[in-house]
Amino acid sequence: MVDNVRTGSRNIKLGQFLKENEQMFLDIWEKQIIVHNNEDSAELIRKNGYLMYRIITNSIVNNLSEDELKLLANKVAQERADANVNIGEFVYNVNLGRSIIIKYVNQSGIPMEELHPIIDLINRQFDLFCYYAVSSYTEIKDKQIQEKNLFIRQSHKDRLAILGQMSSSFVHEFRNPLTSIMGFISLLKSEHPSLPYLTIISSELEQLNFRITQFLHTSKMKLVSDSKEEVISIKILLEEVVDFLYPSLLDGNIEVTTNIDENAKVMGDRNELKQVILNLLINAIDAVYEEENTRKITIRTKMDNDQVTIFISNNGPAINADEANIIFEPFYTTKKLGTGIGLFVCKNIVEKHNGMIQCLSQDDETTFEIKFPRV
Repeated sequence: MVDNVRTGSRNIKLGQFLKENEQMFLDIWEKQIIVHNNEDSAELIRKNGYLMYRIITNSIVNNLSEDELKLLANKVAQERADANVNIGEFVYNVNLGRSIIIKYVNQSGIPMEELHPIIDLINRQFDLFCYYAVSSYTEIKDKQIQEKNLFIRQSHKDRLAILGQMSSSFVHEFRNPLTSIMGFISLLKSEHPSLPYLTIISSELEQLNFRITQFLHTSKMKLVSDSKEEVISIKILLEEVVDFLYPSLLDGNIEVTTNIDENAKVMGDRNELKQVILNLLINAIDAVYEEENTRKITIRTKMDNDQVTIFISNNGPAINADEANIIFEPFYTTKKLGTGIGLFVCKNIVEKHNGMIQCLSQDDETTFEIKFPRV
């Protein structure tokens, strides 16, 4: 009982000492704190320092709970975040105040052995105050970053939607005369099979039609013929695309190696899946053109119990890890004349077919791996 009375008396005496020296403490502290003239309010910092000093004083005298301390910490954190000021200066200013208070507590005239519990209490209150303030500040900043990222993503989607509407309108208008031209070229080929250059013209028109289809997929506009699903043989599909690209492969002196399982079959839209393979092989052809030695493209499949995996590899320049993570984003391209929509379209089509596509690149080989559910 006597110890409790002595402890209470000591705490009251120290609390009175701190109240009497309050103004002196704040003056000394204010001269040493870090203040950003453009963002900080010196008056507000002093006011918060005064509140913290009062909380410490009341903690010593009345054994105060943490609630008031936490409220002040959250208030300061919000103010620092709103001012866009680094939390480091706040932590420095708080610990400066701690040092000054402890210095004057040691000059209170109370024996040192009696001061130890009080100094422990002061340190604990300051530690809690810093913890709550920094935690709250971090949460506020994280929320601000999330809100900014959400705004950026939404703005990006809005721009894509506008671009999609514009491009789809233009592409549809462009496709009508193209279809007529392709039809008349077919008639010319049947009536005059020996007429030169018709095959080249037809091939170039097919490439142009392919690019138009890419834009239509990017704008999420569907054609009537784009809604047919069937069981597709991957072997036949891949062979059709390789045959179509044969002139480009021959012209580039590109060696193509295939190892395709005849039983590899998937359910999907033939035109869309053909577009994925065609786009990946065109990219592979473009990549190996930069290779001075033997130019190689490898196509193989792997069968599991529930999925079919297609590997399309080339020995062109490696794709670094950062690029491999973003090459499927719309309008990102490493080609000088690229549109940046080819791989974006591939990803959308593959995911529409409940599949997955990824890029794996090493120094000697780059592989695009496509997985589909097996039929």
